[in-house]
Amino acid sequence: MTEKDRDYKLLCLVLSRMTFLTTFEKLNLIKKLDSLNNLMVLSIEEISTIIGRKSRARWDGKLFLNQARQDLYIITKFQISMVLYTDKEYPALLREISDPPFLLFYRGNIDFLSKFCISVVGTRRMTSDAARSCVEFAHSACLDGTNIISGLAFGIDRKAHEGALKAFDESSDKNIAGKTAAVLPGAIDNIIPEGNRKLAQRILESGGCLISEYAPGEEAMPYRFVQRNRIIAGLSSTTVVIQAPPGSGAMHTADFALGYNREVMFHKAAFSESSMKISSIVRRQLSLQADKGSTEEKKLRMDPKLFVQDGAPIIENYADCLRCLSEAPEKRNCTQANTNLLTLFD
Repeated sequence: MTEKDRDYKLLCLVLSRMTFLTTFEKLNLIKKLDSLNNLMVLSIEEISTIIGRKSRARWDGKLFLNQARQDLYIITKFQISMVLYTDKEYPALLREISDPPFLLFYRGNIDFLSKFCISVVGTRRMTSDAARSCVEFAHSACLDGTNIISGLAFGIDRKAHEGALKAFDESSDKNIAGKTAAVLPGAIDNIIPEGNRKLAQRILESGGCLISEYAPGEEAMPYRFVQRNRIIAGLSSTTVVIQAPPGSGAMHTADFALGYNREVMFHKAAFSESSMKISSIVRRQLSLQADKGSTEEKKLRMDPKLFVQDGAPIIENYADCLRCLSEAPEKRNCTQANTNLLTLFD
């Protein structure tokens, strides 16, 4: 690594830790600065002038630089790669969202993220029907060359990755089979949950990748799970919810996808009798909590029932998903009629 390349990486790593700036403000700083040293000598007032708004954030250039040097040591030691928003390798669809990550840290191959991907999400406490349906969906998708994005959590996420890996193992041409990417809610050097470490390794061995926007050593704080979900939604043109109760993390992902003008679909397993009983219980709990002022009203609106009422299709399998994607939204004729299932909510 040349000294120039090292300084540029350190500049990007310093900026990645300046969480008080947006991605586009960080890019503006890179554009206005000639070197890493020029950033280090800036005061917070001078930074505010460059970005065009006043910031009261605590800024200590030396402290941030020391942390960036530790970051660079770790990513070099553990062979972690990084890609900037402006790099050609940065996933094109992710670049289109309103709040894209400034920097992505990854292990494995990210080239396939420029091809057709479907995000598959759902609850950790899945039903057996939802688990089976998830594996079948991801398996069929990857055998067809479609790539699967999920979050490496227990439950539906794990089943989505397992379905993709099953297709890879069965494929006679490993180059044609779809891959799977796991987006992490913490640093890439600290895989969580620990029970999925072997799964993460299998993902890498199959030609997939692990992705995070967080610098080395950063823990998976609760709010970062929601931030992670926007990346899962942003990497794909379509998000498929296998099973998710109202207000859950998976429904946050669906909400992000809609906000990015992406497709959102629900697997029919989300409306099985057992799934609907769970959703009904959660819906009542959210309503009670909202009455006490302890839950945002937005969570109540993150309800599969409401998404379907607004036009989200219900699909039965991967082939059904492709049929829906090939039809105009107003003319879709998926195998499971939404109106028939909606009557079961009443």
